[in-house]
Amino acid sequence: MGNYVGDAGVFLIDTVFGLYILVLMLRFLLQWVGADFYNPISQFVVAVTNPPLLALRRVIPDLFGIDLAALVLMLLLAVLKLYLIAWLSGADPGFVGVVVFAIGELMQLVVYVFMVTVFVRVILSWIAPGGYNPAVALLVSLTEPVMRPARRLIPALGGLDLSPIIVFLGLGLVLRLLVQPVLDLGRAMMFA
Repeated sequence: MGNYVGDAGVFLIDTVFGLYILVLMLRFLLQWVGADFYNPISQFVVAVTNPPLLALRRVIPDLFGIDLAALVLMLLLAVLKLYLIAWLSGADPGFVGVVVFAIGELMQLVVYVFMVTVFVRVILSWIAPGGYNPAVALLVSLTEPVMRPARRLIPALGGLDLSPIIVFLGLGLVLRLLVQPVLDLGRAMMFA
């Protein structure tokens, strides 16, 4: 029989930490793309992430417009999550391996965020083209940096935008050629 309490603990830790890291990642990406700060969804993301970030910004300044405090907090939370899961599982991973694996997980999260937002944007363009919604405005802001270069490669054909296909292919390649090797290296280093 399995360790049901341990499995439940792993599930809770993975879910709670994962959701907060996702919100931090959204804040970082929305700042990076220059999304509307006054959007209600942006305001929610800022309100949820401000307490720890304000404290960290006293020590870690921005660098060339990049919110280093958010990056450091995401990495710290990802490392803490991995250590808590390892502790509940009875494992003792190496620190460098955990950090490398956490970086790989954050890279993977960025790619997944872009994949999901592009997919949702495509679906919404079929269902409600041209309508305004605060969530749609953020989706457009977030996806435009990856959609614009793809549109230059393949312009719209007869009103049909095929650029999401290029974006999905590119993101799939990033997952396989950049992210997976980092995850594999981190996994190997954790238990070496």
